Amino acid sequence: MTRHVLVAMDDSAPARAALEYALETVPDARFTVLHVVDELESHYGGQADVSDGSPTETTPSCFETAEELAAAHGIGVETALTSGPQPAAAILEYANGRAVDELVVGSAGRGGVSRVLLGSVAEALARRASCPVTIVS
Repeated sequence: MTRHVLVAMDDSAPARAALEYALETVPDARFTVLHVVDELESHYGGQADVSDGSPTETTPSCFETAEELAAAHGIGVETALTSGPQPAAAILEYANGRAVDELVVGSAGRGGVSRVLLGSVAEALARRASCPVTIVS
């Protein structure tokens, strides 16, 4: 049976490193690249709105990056959007509903305050996930 690997993705270098690591380590896996849209940012910052389960604006640029990285390895990836005020909870909810075998996440995300928060996302995933979590820096 093919392993299902979920990679949490944003536009950060650690997220790209996490995807690269996953593609190189388990190239025969099924990959889902998940982007979490902060509900507040989606209303005020212009990100995609996924309140009804489908994006109403443009696809996040991190999906283009993910597809390009995967294509360079000769691998296809599925992409998915979800939303929530707490990224770790949104990632875990998504993973728990889809029989994910492993989570791969960057050690930190965006700069500034978001960097601190997304660093805590990796820690929360490591503590609360029901599957193995690989944190890539």
